Amino acid sequence: MKFGTKVIHAGIEPDPSTGAVMTPIYQTSTYAQEAPGKHKGYEYARTQNPTRHALEQNLAALENGKYATAFGSGMAAMDAIIRLLDPGDEVIASNDLYGGAYRQLTKVHERYGIKAHFVDMTDLGKVEELISKKTKMFWIETPTNPMLNIVDIKAVCKLGKKHKVLTCVDNTFASPYLQTPIDLGADIVVHSATKYLGGHSDVVLGAVIVKKKKLAEKLSFLQNSVGAVPGPHDCFLVLRGIKTLHLRVKRSCKNASKIAKFLKEQPQVDKIYYPGFKDHPGHKIAKEQMRGFGGMVSFSLKKDTLANASKILSNTKLFTLAESLGGVESLIGHPATMTHASIPKEERLKVGLTDSLIRLSVGVEDIEDLIDDLSKAIKKIK
Repeated sequence: MKFGTKVIHAGIEPDPSTGAVMTPIYQTSTYAQEAPGKHKGYEYARTQNPTRHALEQNLAALENGKYATAFGSGMAAMDAIIRLLDPGDEVIASNDLYGGAYRQLTKVHERYGIKAHFVDMTDLGKVEELISKKTKMFWIETPTNPMLNIVDIKAVCKLGKKHKVLTCVDNTFASPYLQTPIDLGADIVVHSATKYLGGHSDVVLGAVIVKKKKLAEKLSFLQNSVGAVPGPHDCFLVLRGIKTLHLRVKRSCKNASKIAKFLKEQPQVDKIYYPGFKDHPGHKIAKEQMRGFGGMVSFSLKKDTLANASKILSNTKLFTLAESLGGVESLIGHPATMTHASIPKEERLKVGLTDSLIRLSVGVEDIEDLIDDLSKAIKKIK
């Protein structure tokens, strides 16, 4: 089944009671049982819900996995994954990653004896140097957030197999339309489904996809035991959003490519971070493991000050100043004070996340309007 067909049909069946084509929102907390322990597969909504079940089947198919587990947010999904580990275990993670992921690893799980090491995962030698008997998981973001570095998923997974380390890939930036890490050897794929999967900036949800039954059982146990589950309406919204995933991401990629080329011509712009450029250090790997270069673009200014960045951030009309990404509308953000504010400045600067760095989530609007909007804002800098 091709991807464009999967997004619409995988895991989706007409409602058996009414024939409804769209998966109903099963807004119930419990289910009637014929006799004690005898039911129709559903007991209590924290444990099972038909709307959530349909979404999970759909997500598993999109990522070429076998099992998916939905959570109340991307951070709840990450929390469940890290809970697979034991006190004393260690995680090797990208040194350029979402601020919330950094915060969870350092401020939440470190308290319970799980230590994280942050390293440039584009350099396999540096990754291997950190591996010890305590290393139990690799945590990859690719493209990374917000510097858009490209990590070689297949190479890191091969390293993981060699040292018996689980490899988890955060596939939020790429979406399964552009990249399927399980096909490249990943054990676990995680999404903030709030972003490209939902696609309309109207829902918060997370998901984990795996291929092995034992991992799936552990994650389902945590989902039920901890209870960080999404509601049925949230699941419905993500299911609805997924139906146009291929159309939206394709358009975002096309627009992002033109935005990146436009930025290259601006004298106020210093560096542009976009894997679609041939001089991007990860361009070759991106071509091999992705089916497009994504809808994200980051750039810094020659006059590297927060004041100059603010002139752009405060003067766009179509690019909305807001956190998040992956919606149909274009967003503009300032990682240093927004999405990555929880990362110490010295750590941010190590990866090039300066005060003038601006991150764009390019939407599906007409490209001429988006370029005009950015052009007017950039001209505010003399």
